[in-house]
Amino acid sequence: MARYTGPKAKLCRRFGENIFGASKYDRILARRKYPAGQHGQNMRRKLSDYGVHLREKQKLRFTYCLMEKQFHNYFKKAAKAGGVAGDNLLQFLERRLDNVVYRMGFARTRMQARQFVNHGHFTVNGKKVDIPSFLCKAGDIIEVRPKSRSMQFIKDALDLSESTSPYSWITIDKDNMRGSFEEIPVADEIPVTVDMRLIVEYYSK
Repeated sequence: MARYTGPKAKLCRRFGENIFGASKYDRILARRKYPAGQHGQNMRRKLSDYGVHLREKQKLRFTYCLMEKQFHNYFKKAAKAGGVAGDNLLQFLERRLDNVVYRMGFARTRMQARQFVNHGHFTVNGKKVDIPSFLCKAGDIIEVRPKSRSMQFIKDALDLSESTSPYSWITIDKDNMRGSFEEIPVADEIPVTVDMRLIVEYYSK
């Protein structure tokens, strides 16, 4: 399972926001919301046009915890799907099972959600699915497997999550450790702070 293993705090400081979700990065950003390094606080260098496009692409890629090849494949799929490529890309990323598990509050970060899925702790419509990139469809029921319901990490994540989902396309039942992916979200509803136009332009050059 390929994944980013570098310093996550540095990435959060580079982008100026907590792209990974863990509360510890909020505390770091509260103290040092500027790039890491000797000159990070006083950096005045203006990004080139290419640098601006690359930054947006990297920000979205790291937000969903994907390697470059995976991310590029999603873009190619989105570009072929018809309609607006940027919207399609966001919807594909949002439908990933690891992301849905994270959105439902069963994990505190997407990386933790990916690990949980990979270890077989969830079912989709009653069948075990251990592929983080599995794309959920409208109406899919995601549930913690009975043997995994005693896991303290999942319990802790649920304790910190809201009682009702803040996302219109997801409903959750915390008591029964299950949730429903009600519909594929409209791209404008997905809470990411990136300019999708720049990402489309990056791959179109």
